[in-house]
Amino acid sequence: MVIRQISGKTEINGEGIKKHFRTTDPWRAIAELAWNGFDAKAPNVNILVDEGQMGGATRVEVSDDGEGIELEKHAETFGRFNDSSKKEDVTTHGSHGRGRLSFHRLAERAVWWTIAAGSGPARIEVNGAALTNYEGRSVEPAALPAGMAALKTGTTAELVNLHADLPTAGELHRLLSTEFGWFLALNPAKRLRLNGTEVAVPSHDLIQREVKVDGHDFDVSVLRWDLKPGSEKSYVYVLNSSGKTVDKRLSTFNHKGNFHTSIYVGSKWVDDFELGGADLASPDATGYESDTWRKLARELNKITKSVYEDFLREQFEREIEGYVADGVFPSYVGLSQDYKQWRFENTKSILRAIYTADPTALKSLKRNQKKIIVRLLDKLAVSNENDAIFEVLNSVLELDDVSTKLLAKQLRSVSLQSIVSAIEVLRRRHEVADKLRTLMNDHYLDTLETPDLQRIIEANTWLFGSSYETLGAEEDTFTKIAKSLRDAVKGIHDISLEDLDDDQPSAIEGANKQTDLFLARKVPHHDSMGRRIYRCIVVEIKRPSIALNYKHLQQLDGYAQLIKKHAEFGSEVMHFELILIGRKISEADTEIRSRMEGQVAKGLPGLVSDDARMKRFVLNWYTLLDNFMLTNQAMIEALRLKRDSFEGVPRPELIADMQKKAA
Repeated sequence: MVIRQISGKTEINGEGIKKHFRTTDPWRAIAELAWNGFDAKAPNVNILVDEGQMGGATRVEVSDDGEGIELEKHAETFGRFNDSSKKEDVTTHGSHGRGRLSFHRLAERAVWWTIAAGSGPARIEVNGAALTNYEGRSVEPAALPAGMAALKTGTTAELVNLHADLPTAGELHRLLSTEFGWFLALNPAKRLRLNGTEVAVPSHDLIQREVKVDGHDFDVSVLRWDLKPGSEKSYVYVLNSSGKTVDKRLSTFNHKGNFHTSIYVGSKWVDDFELGGADLASPDATGYESDTWRKLARELNKITKSVYEDFLREQFEREIEGYVADGVFPSYVGLSQDYKQWRFENTKSILRAIYTADPTALKSLKRNQKKIIVRLLDKLAVSNENDAIFEVLNSVLELDDVSTKLLAKQLRSVSLQSIVSAIEVLRRRHEVADKLRTLMNDHYLDTLETPDLQRIIEANTWLFGSSYETLGAEEDTFTKIAKSLRDAVKGIHDISLEDLDDDQPSAIEGANKQTDLFLARKVPHHDSMGRRIYRCIVVEIKRPSIALNYKHLQQLDGYAQLIKKHAEFGSEVMHFELILIGRKISEADTEIRSRMEGQVAKGLPGLVSDDARMKRFVLNWYTLLDNFMLTNQAMIEALRLKRDSFEGVPRPELIADMQKKAA
């Protein structure tokens, strides 16, 4: 075998090279060598990082099965800087011929072992102390690293005498995933491995569309990355029918904060693509100046804009979660639960319109700044000056005409949607209240607790008052223990003649066929001091044919005592509300009314006892329904909601409608 030797100098001085890489992280030297492998058309690139017994990297190898380096053409490969010969494919990363020399940030010396078609095995070496000089020679196949023995072509770059620290294996894997994700997604047949583990495409959303323009079919794929894909900007890649990248150009969405995309457009139409378009030599060529491309570009813009708007919505919801957690929104003290919710959603919608128009407007604000802006918007939105919101925003935000019109449309839509939503919620509740009143007036003897009343209550917990609007799903352990204690109360299931609303002995049999309704829930809550507690709500609903009296009050007190004695309910953060509800309070009973009068100063309807961590209430359905009408009277009158009469409506129809949950 004839040993061939080569040597040469890079067309830039050593200080110029070092200045170029002075801010490059050492790990990026590995990335640049991996890019060189892919640029050489390698299907596979493998990175090996050896660690010593004391920890820390001791050796790095980057190997590929690409075209290899022809020793005879060393000047085209190692003799150039910022002017490489690798320019065939527009996605070629190392097309400026400089990445290979970044090794000096990590190691003192680099050795390239390579096999190229028609050139034979070779070894090329560069020393970090003299970056402009390189030496190479042909070698026997046996001298190549063991992993290259089975390759026809390929290269292994070995970094010797490491002098900088590398990230941990897990962190390096993440960095490589971010750096190469767009390339691996664009080229699904390519593989990158670190210490034998494949580097995965990073987290992303994939949106695919088929677009037809001027009779040509285009396959469009938009990858929206959760993290910026390494050093790559957001590009539109133009692919021919073979999947080769003919060209790429920057996306018009490149300057949108944290919005990173790779857009791939493939079509047979691209097979005749010429950057300059048609000319005398290529009259049938297509290009960026063609009408077809202009139409396609508009479609691409629409698709990307839709992806961007979805992205903004997701970002906004995460942002608002932080606002709520930080207490940025007003507390709306003294307002009904319905009105509180309406105000919150209305202000949230205005913030969404601002965020969509200009996402940077709400960024980087401190907590107090957020509170001031949000609360001013909230106040302004319900004042006579609500039109001023648009005037203020339009004068502050730097929007073009299209964005300005869109913001105005969004704010108008926000107001209309909020009003419609509020009206519908109130209308629905107004209707349920009237139907329940009809049920208690006309059908109380036939109405069953289970399943009739139970399902009505589960769908309309707001009937107990605004603070009970959302009780949530059953908490199994608490519910079972609470029910077992309730069933232990003496005489809880017994019915006597004095309990009946109608003083008729024959009615006892009908009453016994019914069962009382028991509901128990435990939900996280804040007390009046802002401390986190468990709010334990227990509701005992007596069958409508029974009138509440002193015996039932004693049962409520007995149940309270059992709860106080139970060890699991002794936690200081468990606060109880025991509610006894019936169709009416017996005319003959005086004890319940006396206990209520003793608690009237507390301002809580139906309160009969207020101990530490435990409140007891006795309520009747008519009081609950009247409280709803009084609480919402102003809005009911303002909206002129008609109070319907449901007399004559069949009981099953009334019940079925009230058991529907609000949308």
